[in-house]
This record gives sequence, C-alpha cells and structure tokens, in this order.
Amino acid sequence: MSKKVLITGAAGFIGFHLSKKLVDEGLEVVGIDNINDYYDPELKLARLRELGIDTSNIQDNKEISGTITFVKLDLKDLENLKELFKKHKFDFVVNLAAQAGVRYSLINPHSYVDNNITGFLNVLESCRAYPVEHLVFASSSSVYGLSEEIPFHEDNSADHPLAMYAASKKANEMMAHSYAHLFNVPSTGLRFFTVYGPWGRPDMALYIFTKAMVENKEFEVFNNGKMSRDFTYVGDIVESIKRLLPKAPKKNNPNFDAKKPVPSKSKAAYQLFNIGNNSPVQLMDYVKAIEKALDKKGKVVFKPMQPGDVTATYANVESLFEYINFKPQTSIDEGIQAFVEFYKKYRG
Repeated sequence: MSKKVLITGAAGFIGFHLSKKLVDEGLEVVGIDNINDYYDPELKLARLRELGIDTSNIQDNKEISGTITFVKLDLKDLENLKELFKKHKFDFVVNLAAQAGVRYSLINPHSYVDNNITGFLNVLESCRAYPVEHLVFASSSSVYGLSEEIPFHEDNSADHPLAMYAASKKANEMMAHSYAHLFNVPSTGLRFFTVYGPWGRPDMALYIFTKAMVENKEFEVFNNGKMSRDFTYVGDIVESIKRLLPKAPKKNNPNFDAKKPVPSKSKAAYQLFNIGNNSPVQLMDYVKAIEKALDKKGKVVFKPMQPGDVTATYANVESLFEYINFKPQTSIDEGIQAFVEFYKKYRG
C-alpha cells in the first residue's frame, strides 16, 4: 500500500509497534504524541529513538524526520491538529492516544474526559474537515463492565462500565458512529484485550511483576489471584491493525437489521471488533510464566479486588478473524520471553 497514515500515541506502547510494522510494510507514517508524564517519559523517548527520531530537541508542533515523521502534538490542540491533516492529506488514521489505566481513573477522572473524549472529538473533527479512507480507533475490553456473559461478543451489552476509563471508551464508540452517520467518516473500533509484550507500559502487570522479581521485591496480586485475562501479544495486535486498514466499512451493510440493531454493525460506515487472544489465562499462571522466563521465584502479596476491576476477560474474535483472516497466535510463554529479553536489555 502506497499510503500515508497518521498514528496518534505513536510514542506509546502499541503506537510504537504499529509504527514499525507499517513502515516495514511500505507505508508512510506520521506519528504524534504529547509525551505526557502519566508514566516515565524516558520510555516514550526511547521508543522514538528506536524509530530513528532525534529526541534531543523535540519542540511542540515541530516535525522531526526519522523512520517515521514525528510531531509533538496534543490532541486537545484542534487548530494544529487540523493543520497537520491539511498538510499531509492522510489516507488512514489510527487513534491510539488516550489516558490509559483503570485505577488512575479513580484518582483523576477529568483527565479521561479531556484526553479520551475531547481529544477523540478533535480527531473526528479533523477527519470530517479533511476526509480519510478509514479511521481505526482503540476501544477497550473494559467496556463490558458488569457483563458476565463470556466469552464477550461485540454484540453483548456494554452499557455498565465500572470506571471512567471504560465509560470514555464506550463514549468513543458512540461518537465515531455519529460521525460515520452524519459525515461519512468510515470508522472501525477495536476493543483491545490486555495487550502485552516488549516496550510495554510500566504501570501494567507484566512490567510490575518482572521488575519486582528482578529486584527481589514483593508485588501485589489482586482478588487473591483469582482473576483471568485474555492476554494478547502486541505483535498480533499490530498485524491485525495492518490487515484491517485497507478494509474500511461501507455504508448500508446488508447484515444490519434496523429493527433488531446490534452494536457491532450499522447502516453507517461503522463497525466494532474484539481484538484478543481468545484464550484467557489465570493470573497466577501468568506469574508462573514470568518466573519461568526469569528462572526466579516471585514474592507475591495477595490483595482484595480493586474498585473498577473485573475478575475475567475473554474475547470472542470470530468476527475479526472472518474479516481479516488472522487470529492471534503468540503463546504466553513466547510473549513473556520476548518481554523479559527486552526488559533485561532496556534496564541493563
């Protein structure tokens, strides 16, 4: 594909990997990120250096060329975001920029409205002003909230979120649908299920557990370890997004029934998919896999369930598999080994 793609959150975990993947596939990538301090900005800068970006003189709204073109830009800055769209005439947009973290939303809920809702509205407005072939945006498995109808299917109820993070992602889905309907912005939402792998965020379980084991420190496991997650390797995630980009939804989907509407399909150019491993893993088995990769025993401290958390996630991914002919294939042992190798190199 001789196309140009904008990736928001390009210095983030998934954005970094997607940037590398799409460049390898021959696409021209422009990445933006505000490089905030939700977690250590040095990790974000290190990812950018892996993409060939000189991080010694990053300035707001200044383009820097490397393997990708990078611009430090906040999605809340609509004026400069629109200028970027006007200049580059993007074919595709992948919106990965967001305020992440379920537990942090209990402390700073306003950040989720500012970044995830206002920021995403500005992306939609830019796509409206300067039309693109396909907008792909990150939603989350957390939208399923109180639902215990597992494995989660895209057409299950997702009306009972447990935290502002989940509520903001559900809002993104509804916002994208309205813009697809009103302004024909072809949009695909992806409900990510616990993405992990090299260059992962320091606030995620894999990084926290690995760091604690290496340093011979205790680490907390919530709900007394009685939790499971549909851990999905980042390499499988970006392969899926790459295959999805040229397959934008069309208007008037014949499978949409207006008398019995479902969330995943629409008369508008809009669709939703789960993107997960379709194979939930018990949290303590995840811990054991890290112990195996490090050849070291962890010092687990069991804690009760945290507000906003769920006991289990499990993705039904048949719809996405049929659409792009690809299912995640990386085993937990393979994925954790790749992360541990990265961690040892990055942390010395």
